[in-house]
Amino acid sequence: MASPKRIAHIVYRTRRFEEMIDWYQQVFEAKVHHQNPVIAFLSYDAEHHRIAFLNLSALDPDGDPHRNQSAPGVDHVAYTFDNLGDLVATYERLKAIGIEPYWPIHHGITISIYYKDPDGNRFEFQVDCFDTQEAGVDYLQSAAFEANPIGVDIDFNDVVSAYHAGVPTTEILRMPSGAQAPLPPGHGIGA
Repeated sequence: MASPKRIAHIVYRTRRFEEMIDWYQQVFEAKVHHQNPVIAFLSYDAEHHRIAFLNLSALDPDGDPHRNQSAPGVDHVAYTFDNLGDLVATYERLKAIGIEPYWPIHHGITISIYYKDPDGNRFEFQVDCFDTQEAGVDYLQSAAFEANPIGVDIDFNDVVSAYHAGVPTTEILRMPSGAQAPLPPGHGIGA
């Protein structure tokens, strides 16, 4: 089995967006690498982001208490694989036993596949699209990321096919064109 090389980041849902950003900057001496009214990405080391915050007040301004995912808390934990081959092998292994991702997406900075465990906890398996963490940070601070901080929905089977066909990894990891992906139901907010 290909194992992730590290826990990459954790994403929190919050209604105290600015307060949370400030607190994590103070406690972790973290730097904000990207922030808009909906999401912020921070890091305390060379990683492009270790902590992210989803602003529930911007995503769900009514604060509907009946939406089970609109409560503050952990949104998901992400795990990084060493390379695209390891991510593809993990996807194939899980698919063969009936476990499929609910959201395959190209975030620009990563290619990611999101899964839910039996209790509904969400996690992300990802591979970085840049050779260095510095290049990833530069991308988070770019106009391209500002224009599309979520990414583009993909069919991960296309990634698998391209990988097995010998398409260069750099080409597969390149951000595809397309409209910004909507957050899937239950991811970030929603029922």
